[in-house]
Amino acid sequence: MGSSVQPSRPAALRVVVAFALVYVIWGSTYLTIHLSIESMPPFLMAAARFVLAGLLVLAWQLRPGRPGRERLTWQQWRSAAIIGACLLLGGNGIVTWGEQYVGTGYMSLIVATVPLWMALFAPLYGGRRVGPLAATGVAVGLAGTGLLLHPSGAFHWQSVAVIASPLLWANGSLYAQRAALPRSALTATGMEMVAGGLLLGVASAAGGELGHVHLGAVTLTSWLAFGYLIVFGSLVGYTAYVWLLSNVSITAVSTYAYVNPLVAVLLGALFLGEQITGITLIAGALIIVAVAAILTSRGRAAQQRRYRTQPQVTKVA
Repeated sequence: MGSSVQPSRPAALRVVVAFALVYVIWGSTYLTIHLSIESMPPFLMAAARFVLAGLLVLAWQLRPGRPGRERLTWQQWRSAAIIGACLLLGGNGIVTWGEQYVGTGYMSLIVATVPLWMALFAPLYGGRRVGPLAATGVAVGLAGTGLLLHPSGAFHWQSVAVIASPLLWANGSLYAQRAALPRSALTATGMEMVAGGLLLGVASAAGGELGHVHLGAVTLTSWLAFGYLIVFGSLVGYTAYVWLLSNVSITAVSTYAYVNPLVAVLLGALFLGEQITGITLIAGALIIVAVAAILTSRGRAAQQRRYRTQPQVTKVA
C-alpha cells in the first residue's frame, strides 16, 4: 500500500507549485510593469522585455541536438507576427502604456474580460456559438465592465481606451488556434515574443521614445522590475503554464484567469496605495463570476473534444 501511494506525492507537489507560480507571478506582473515604467519608456521597455525573453526561449528550444527540434518556416513566422501584433503590440503594449494613467488593479480587471470577448468573437473564427451558460457569463461580464468604465472624476479617456487591450488579445488568441505554428507551444511562444517585441520597438521609435532614453536615469527599482518581468513573468510563468496544460485539465488551468486579478488588486493596494472602491469590488465580482461561467462552459466543451491550446491564449500582462 505504501509503495503505491509514494509516486503520486511528488507529482501533486509539482502541480501545487506550478499553480502557485502561475497565480502569483502572473498576478504580480501588473505591479512590476508599473514599477518598470516609472523610469523607462513603456513601449521600449515592453519591446526589450519580449525580444530578450523570446530569444532565450528560442535558444533553448532550437539548441543543437535537442530531441524534436523543429525547423521554422516562413509561414510560421508570418503567423507569429500576426499573433504578436495582436497579443503583444496591441494587448500587452496597451496594458504597459495604460498603467501610466490607470491603476494596476483596474487594469487587471479590464484584462480579465478576455474570455468574455473570446466567447463573443469565436463564431467569426469558426468556433462554437455562445451557449446558455456562456451567454449568461457574457451578459454579467458586460455589466461588470460597464460599471468599471463608468465615468468619474478619477478617470480619463485613457481608462476607456485600455479596453482595446483585451479586444485585441481575444482576436489574436482566436486566430492562434488555427494558425500555422510549430508543434511545440514554447517554440511558438518564443517566436511570438520576438515578433511582437520587434513591433513594440517600431511603436516605440514611432512614438519618439528613443529620444527620451537616459539609462542613467533608470532607477534600481525599475531595473529589478524589468528583470523580474523577463525571468519570472515571461519565462518561469509560461513554463509552469505549459507544464500544467500537459498534466491537469484545461478547466483547472483556466482558473488563473480569475485568480490573477485578485492578486493584482491586492498587490496594488499594498504596495502602491491604490484605493479599492465599492464600485471596483462590485464590478470585479461581476467580471470574475462571468469569467468563471465562460470558462466552465468552455471546459465542458473541451471534455468532448481535444484541441491545441497555446500558452498565451488568455494572458495579457
